[in-house]
Amino acid sequence: DEYPASVLEKRPKFHFLHPQIAVLSGIAWDHINVFPTFENYLEQFAIFIRTMEAGGRLIYNHTDETLRELVAKEGGHLQCIPYEVPEHTIINGHTRVRFGNASTDLMVFGEHNLLNIHAALHVCRALGIGDIDFLAAIATFKGAAKRMELVAQNDEAAIYRDFAHALSKVKATIQALRKQYPARKLVAVLELHTYSSLNADFMVQYAGALDPADVAAVFYSSHALEIKRMPDLEPGVIRKGFAREDLTILTERSKLEQFLDQQDFRNTNLLMMSSGDYEGMDFGGLKKYLPAQKP
Repeated sequence: DEYPASVLEKRPKFHFLHPQIAVLSGIAWDHINVFPTFENYLEQFAIFIRTMEAGGRLIYNHTDETLRELVAKEGGHLQCIPYEVPEHTIINGHTRVRFGNASTDLMVFGEHNLLNIHAALHVCRALGIGDIDFLAAIATFKGAAKRMELVAQNDEAAIYRDFAHALSKVKATIQALRKQYPARKLVAVLELHTYSSLNADFMVQYAGALDPADVAAVFYSSHALEIKRMPDLEPGVIRKGFAREDLTILTERSKLEQFLDQQDFRNTNLLMMSSGDYEGMDFGGLKKYLPAQKP
């Protein structure tokens, strides 16, 4: 965690770890209230790498160009182990992953999960755990709470909630659903809830983030702005930042519910992304949007 260790200790938490085995899954600028520039943010990861014990294993996401360049520059004293999206197939909405001659079906999906699984495999190898044992265990992994969490589903539709808020997480989540169910319409709703996401100057970072969705909406509340003592956000600023003219902007929970009521969810997936709760929305109640099953 690159966030400050405490109110008094401003250095990032991970500067105190000095691990023998570490995984860096990517570098995506966030927390602009703490790290005002990308250069300042990047330096925190450079310090982490420099202060790892010599000879330690640094397992890193080779698909992240920024991270790849940083490891090449700072990781000369380490055993640097790259990983990427492993070989896999998607059949009828189910993902099967393969490492060498061993494979297994997964309960999770999406490139973000596949990357993390590959990183976990390298960690287990470093700890002396064999690939067969690893695959037997990972096959039962249902994912973390609120991370691509399945709220409800039937044969025609599925409803997911996800903690995504930072740009990299929003992109990973929405692309995962798009690829897993290419024939289904995708309705995506993102709540702006963090300091970064509610900052007008940061909004341009989200350009194109919701493009994979057929129908896209952004929700934010004046209450969240008040709590964070931030100025009002103009809908035009959000629409321009996301670079999507047909983006629906919603600022009240009642308006969000009306928006959902108006959607046709036949052969459709609904994705709700937020680190908040849409002003107290009942996520379990979203199952009412599942279309009636065909006899």
